[in-house]
Formats: sequence, structure tokens, C-alpha cells
Amino acid sequence: MKLTYDVRIYALETRSDRPKPYRLRWLVGTKKHSKSYTLKAQADGRRSELMSAVRSGDQFDEESGLPVSELRAQRGSVTWYQHARDYVDRKWDLAPAKSRKSYADALATITPALVKTRAGMPEQSALRRALYGWAFNRNRWAETPSREIRDALAWMERHSLPISALEDPATLRQALDALGKKLDGTPAAARTARRKRACLSDVLGFAVEAQYFTMPVNPLAAVKWTAPKTVEDVDPEAVANPRQVRALLSGVREQGKRGELLEAFFGCLYYAAMRPAEAAALTRDRCHLPETGWGVLTLRRGVVRAGRGWTRDGKAHEARHLKARAEQDSRPVPIPPHFVAMLRAHLDRHGTAPDGRLFRTARGGLLQESGYGDVWAKARAAALSQEEVASPLARRPYDLRHAGVSFWLSSGVDPMECARRAGHSLAVLLRVYAKVLAHTRERANERIDAALREWHTPEPPSPGGHLGDTP
Repeated sequence: MKLTYDVRIYALETRSDRPKPYRLRWLVGTKKHSKSYTLKAQADGRRSELMSAVRSGDQFDEESGLPVSELRAQRGSVTWYQHARDYVDRKWDLAPAKSRKSYADALATITPALVKTRAGMPEQSALRRALYGWAFNRNRWAETPSREIRDALAWMERHSLPISALEDPATLRQALDALGKKLDGTPAAARTARRKRACLSDVLGFAVEAQYFTMPVNPLAAVKWTAPKTVEDVDPEAVANPRQVRALLSGVREQGKRGELLEAFFGCLYYAAMRPAEAAALTRDRCHLPETGWGVLTLRRGVVRAGRGWTRDGKAHEARHLKARAEQDSRPVPIPPHFVAMLRAHLDRHGTAPDGRLFRTARGGLLQESGYGDVWAKARAAALSQEEVASPLARRPYDLRHAGVSFWLSSGVDPMECARRAGHSLAVLLRVYAKVLAHTRERANERIDAALREWHTPEPPSPGGHLGDTP
């Protein structure tokens, strides 16, 4: 915001051929501004207001052409609650359904902390339902909520702090404290707190753009916030070895028709290091499965369950592009011959869904996490020892993806190629698989030590009685 006292206000201009014939013009610094009115009295009144601001020594903003006093009044009239809804409205159309839920979750956590008073505040669970399910879900804005929801939202509208109040570090810290806790007051998971803080930063960034703050700087940058400690790297104890994976896949297959439909699905998570959403969306035309040799799966889409209230078409699932990729981007992943054979056998035995998907429920529907999670739990109980079942070993289907990437790394595959196949950036791969890479480095060091010892061992005497050169 560039402020100046250099303001010149001109006489009214009349343009009789225009719908609004009375035009007011004024110059703030080097910027020209104008506004037209239907009635001369309106134009005269506005000119008088601007002249009064000049006479009282008010500075003007060059960009908007308004006196600082008016800008402050505008900022004070926009509440955090209204700005948060404007943010949702602006982001909604281009956001995936899961992101929409994420925004609503973060804003429903932060908003109750940014109020003028807690007197008469609705019960916590009711306010949460009102904010998460209605205020920050644009799909429901055209619906009529229940009386309880209407009352909760009306209370929030009346008592929400102005967005300009968040320039005060103490107020901003209230929001940070809120996003670091769950509804019951216990600390939130580190990943959850970081996600909600990122949303808060984005909302404040929009407020900077709208010039709701006196300084064009995100106020969050001035508040020291210690991020919760988080464990991002893969736990080696959760990583199954190839023999254990084969036993687990056998445990899946032995669960009858339901298991037979899912064996190759779990194989995708391990042998191609696919995310479950990517495997659920895999279609026949994306599979190159030769009779011999290596094949290739070309991944382009994923399908996630977000809930009917958050998608564009009202369906529970939403198909979307690959994670952290452009809309039409793809990721080819080579697969070994024995897994090619497994996929060919799956197609021969079960065919595909009408839309070409390889994996589906017994009724042909999209795979559900609860369904394949139940199959996986039974496979672990059948294939692993009691000690292994009680351990973190392959506790989640997603751990198969970690096991697949870990196996590639431990086999000596270049980390850059591992990252490309897994759909990671190299930085993420090095961070997430830090412990696996550390173990791989130990093995590499042992091989180097062995090679150095070999070179430093004296050679047997040559026929001429001289020893061979050593480094």
C-alpha cells in the first residue's frame, strides 16, 4: 500500500450521453481515479467526502484512490468468517474433492478461536457441524440448513473478529494454538497441524491481496511457531521382504473369490510401488503385458473416496490426475516378468469392469478401503507369525508401496530412478526412505571395504622375485 498526501480533486464533469452522466475525477500521486453517478447530488456528496479527507490531513492510497480512514473502515467491516468463506468460494471450482474437505476441516478448526467473545457460543459439536458441513462446503450453500445450524452460523457471523485483527501476533497465535489441537483438546498429529497451518497461511495470503492489512506482508511470517515433531521416514520394521510379501499375497488369494479379485491389486502396490488410489483406477489399456519379459504400467489417474457432499457430480468417488502432477501427465512403471504373469492370469480369470478397470468389488463397484483393508488384515493373520502380526510389519496395505521402493533401493537401483517410478521428487524420496538408504549405505561401505582390503593384500611373489604394485 503506497500512501501519499499528494491528492488533487477536480470539478465534476457532465456527460449527458451516458447512463451515469456525472463523473468525479481525482488524482492520487501519479494514479488517476474516477467514478460516475446517476445523480449530481451523489457526485457532489462524494466529492465533498474526498475534499474533507484532504482537509483533515488524511493520507490516500495510490492504488485504490481511497483515504486511509475509509480503507481502515473497510478492513474492519470484513470478518475472518466472511473472508474464510470468500476463500472457499474462490478455491472451490479448481480444487479436488479431498482438498475441499481439507480446507473445510482446517477452517472449521481455526474459526471458533477467532471470535470477540465466547458468551453464548454454541455447543462445540454443533458449531463444528455448522462450519465443516455448511459454512465451508459450497455444495450446500443453496440448501436450507436445520434451525440448529442456522443459529450456530448466525452467532459466528455476529461474533467473528475482523480479518484486520490478525495483524496482531497475539490474535494470530490463538489460531495457531487451535490448529495444534484436536476437538478433545489433545495435541493434533504433526502432519495434521502442518496441513492446517498451510491453509491458514494461504487464507492470510488472500487477505494481503485484498489489502485488508496495513502492510503488504503475510502476518504469519512474523509469528514464531514451532512445528510439531513428525516422523516422515519409513520404519524399517514395517517393510516386508520379498519372501514375506509372497506369503502375504498367498494369504490374500486363499480367501476365496474376494481374495482372488484382490491378489494382483496388492501386487501393484508392491511390484509397481503404486498408491492404492492409482491401482484402483488402473485400466487394461494402460497395461503392456507381453508373454515374456518385463511389462510396463502407464499410470495416469487415481480414484479416491471423498464423499458425495464434496465432489462435483455428487458421487462418493472422484477420479483425478496423479498426485503432484499436471492434469495429463503420466508415469510409466516397468514391472518384472512374474508380476506380468500374475496380471495376465488375473485378466484371463476375471476380465475387467465395463469401464476397463482391472480391480473391482465382487459386484463390479469401485474398491473401498474398508473392504480391501479387511482382506489384508486376514492375510496378515494367516501368513505371519504372532510376533510379526503384533509388530508394524506390513500393517497397512500402503506399507507394500514402501516395501517395494525399499527393495528397489536396497537392490542398488539409482535413487533418481526409484523416485521417478514411485512418483516422488528426489528430495521426498531421500527424506521418506532415509533409514532404508542408511542401511543401503552400510552395505555399500562393506563392499568398498572388502574391495580395498583385496587391493591392499600383498600379491604373491612374481617369478622374478618382485612383489606386485599396490596402491
